[in-house]
Amino acid sequence: MIVKSVCVYCGSRPGDDAAYVKDATLLGTGLAKGGYRLVYGAGDVGLMGSVARAAQAAEGNTFGVIPKHLVDWEVGKTDLTRYIITETMHERKKVMFMNCDAVVVLPGGAGSLDELFEVLTWRQLGLHEKPVFLVNTNHYWAPLMTLLDHIVTKGFADESLLGYLELVPDAQAALGALQKTFQSV
Repeated sequence: MIVKSVCVYCGSRPGDDAAYVKDATLLGTGLAKGGYRLVYGAGDVGLMGSVARAAQAAEGNTFGVIPKHLVDWEVGKTDLTRYIITETMHERKKVMFMNCDAVVVLPGGAGSLDELFEVLTWRQLGLHEKPVFLVNTNHYWAPLMTLLDHIVTKGFADESLLGYLELVPDAQAALGALQKTFQSV
């Protein structure tokens, strides 16, 4: 059986709602129990740390990628199954994306948005067809969805852009969507 890998983009901070950490923990546990490899930014802080620690506690396979300038800031989690230090952020994003079969985006800040928009742009350009799931914990991503609708309405993107990601209400729904996606492949 081929192991599927799921890249998780999320905040290096926990945010202001305990539900964010709860969903990150549930996602990490669910990925491990589902037999999926977690690919993420190798930090041990914020939601990144919550996802990774939960996956490890459930005996999951973890693959972390961190640029050398963030090793101290994001507290590089060196006890992962695989831990890679890159030279740059660009290299980090490329290695993470090239080593996954799907992307899940939890709440996060500018870095998570950067990662999300990069994979959406690549999809729009026909460079990949990997599924992207946006976990809308307590409606965190609602303003982003309004912005994406606005971009399409104003003619700066084709409506197909909205089909390149699937909005799911929580981590449990993301896990179900991943399972359904991988079963159909």
